[in-house]
Formats: sequence, structure tokens, C-alpha cells
Amino acid sequence: MARPTVPRSTRGSTHRPPLAHTQGMSTQALRWIDPPAGPAVVLLDQTRLPAEETYLTCTDVATLDDAIRRLAVRGAPLLGLAGAFGVALAAHRDEDVAAAAATLTRSRPTAVNLGWGAARALAACRRAQQHAATPVDAQRLAARAALAEARAIAADDAEASAAIAAHGLTLVPRAARILTHCNTGALVSAGEGTAFAIILAAHRAGRLAQLWVDETRPLLQGARLTAYEAGRAGLPYAVLPDAAAASLLAAGQVDLVLTGADRVAADGSVANKVGTYGLAVLARHHQVPFVVAAPLSSIDFAAGDGAAIVVEHRPAAEVTSFAGFPVAPAGSDAYNPAFDVTPAALVSVLVTERGLARPVNAGTLHLLGTPRAAGVAAPAIVSMER
Repeated sequence: MARPTVPRSTRGSTHRPPLAHTQGMSTQALRWIDPPAGPAVVLLDQTRLPAEETYLTCTDVATLDDAIRRLAVRGAPLLGLAGAFGVALAAHRDEDVAAAAATLTRSRPTAVNLGWGAARALAACRRAQQHAATPVDAQRLAARAALAEARAIAADDAEASAAIAAHGLTLVPRAARILTHCNTGALVSAGEGTAFAIILAAHRAGRLAQLWVDETRPLLQGARLTAYEAGRAGLPYAVLPDAAAASLLAAGQVDLVLTGADRVAADGSVANKVGTYGLAVLARHHQVPFVVAAPLSSIDFAAGDGAAIVVEHRPAAEVTSFAGFPVAPAGSDAYNPAFDVTPAALVSVLVTERGLARPVNAGTLHLLGTPRAAGVAAPAIVSMER
């Protein structure tokens, strides 16, 4: 890949050499900086990829909140890290950690990991404060505990990514032609991702014949980000317009549709980048497996079904303009949901770090999500007859 150009000035951004990350990638989507250079959360600004590898340094929660809202950092697992490290940032700055957690949770309402990560770090703060003898001790212990919790979430996510890849590989046939939507790789995870981690595992095992990458309108996360990761990893891939997926499936050129998830309801309904539901319907019509990969942290057992998932709606300009240039008449309104919800009945298999849920329903998800007793391994596959 050509050396990135020096970006124009942006608040809090820096242009630095790429950092070591996972195999096939030379970037790190999120990292923490300790004092004296910090405290700060450094993000790879995904809005500038693939043209520029630019890093945004967030020294306060407001800057991090803005980065989340404008999608400089995105993807369910990575948003969980952003929420946790954001609370740690507030704790290190001796700010109101509860207010920080609330602010970050509101940044993007559909991605359940964001609030989950923030809540875990906040709980760690409060537990630590209970053992403090003085206010100074309380602040110091809270900051240390929040950061430790955020780092634990990152370590768990990397392990979950590897486990998802291993479980998901069992679903990939030889010479597979896989269609994916949006972006689910190392740019959204502390590991190699969710759905994209499975794709990478298939490539390394010699099972991937072709990766079809939906461009993923309106912000082109597929064309910009998944193609960026696929090219770096040496995968055989091609980008297609979202509207071309139907004819591709009709032509028998797809063996597996594989996506990630931003939230999974207790009944198995899946909220993911808008366009996912349409792919699920197409896959069912053409008798192609529709597989979703997500860590257990993305399952929201408090949301009984898909109707309970709040779908984020984004600004009209994302639809009425393209790459910053207006394409619709001035004043045009737009319908711009960031996500849609796919009913569980259309999901062939849900891949998690604990194994495969098949069929995808409240029973199989409950079994996967039930805490295990010490020393008791989770089943590799949860499978029931339909």
C-alpha cells in the first residue's frame, strides 16, 4: 500500500506510522496512552480510510463522544472498548464517571456493546471507591480499576474473536464464495473481528475462493473499510453495489452470506447495518445459508425481540450527498436508518465465542449465554431440531 499522505488539520488528530496489530493489518483501531503523554484514547479515524491513516487523540470524553457519533470509531466490539476506555479517561481526569458513562451510552443507541462497556468500567470504579480511605485514594483507585476493566474487555474481545473464527470456519465449505456486508474486521475489534475473522480463517485454510464485498451505502463501510482490510490480507475480493447482491445470488455465485451484528435480541433477532435484512431475505429465497457472527456481549437479553431494539437514524446529508458532494436537490429530505432488524427465522446460524446457535431462538441463545460453573466448558455447538 502506498505511503499515506499527510492529512489536513483536524482537532486532536495526528498522523503517525502504523502500529502493530493483527496478522495482515498494520493498524490499531484504538489504544490507550498513559500519563505523562496521556491520559488519552487514540483512535484510527475510520472516516478517512482508505486514503489516509490518521490518528485522533481524544483527551476528554467530549472529543471521544464526537468521534463515536461521526463514526471515526465504530463496530460493536470496538464501541464496547471505546465506552470502557472513555469511562477510564473520565476517571483519570477526576471527572464525573457516571455522567461520562451516560454520555457515551447515548452516543449511538443501537450498538449494545457501547453502553455495556461503559457500564462495566463504571461498576469497576464504584467497587474500587468502596475500599478507599480518602477522596484522593478513591479517585486513584477508581481510575486504576476502570482502566484495568477496559483492558480486560479488550483482552476478552481478542480471545472471543479468535474463538468466533474457529467456530465459524466449520461452516465454510471448500472453494467458498462468501458475500459480506459492512465492515467486521480488525477495525471493529481488539482481535481480527467477527464475520471478517471467519473469512480470514477460511482464507488461511485455503477454503476462500472469492469474497464479495457489498459497498454498504450510504457511508461505504464495505468499499472503504472491508476492501481495505481484504486487500491488506491478500484476499481475493471484489466490491459490488448493494443492489447487485440479488443478481449475484440469482446467478448462483454465492455459497454463504456472512455478516456481523450490532445487537442481537433475546429471541435471536439481529440488528445490523441497514441492508442486512434484505440480504437475509434474498439468501432464504435462493437457499443460501445466512450466518451472523457476534460475541455474546452483543446479545441483549433485556430486549425481548427485534421490536425492542432502538434503531438509530442518522442525518439526511449522508444520503443526499456522496463523499461530501450534494447529489440530491437542495432541501431534499431522506430516510436514513443506520440499521435494520433481521428476524431470527431468517438467520441460519449465530456464531459466538461459545459456539454455534442453530436454530437461532430464545432457547439456544439462553443456553449459550448462561454463565458456566468453574471448570465446566461451554458446548462447541448448541443444536436443536427444528
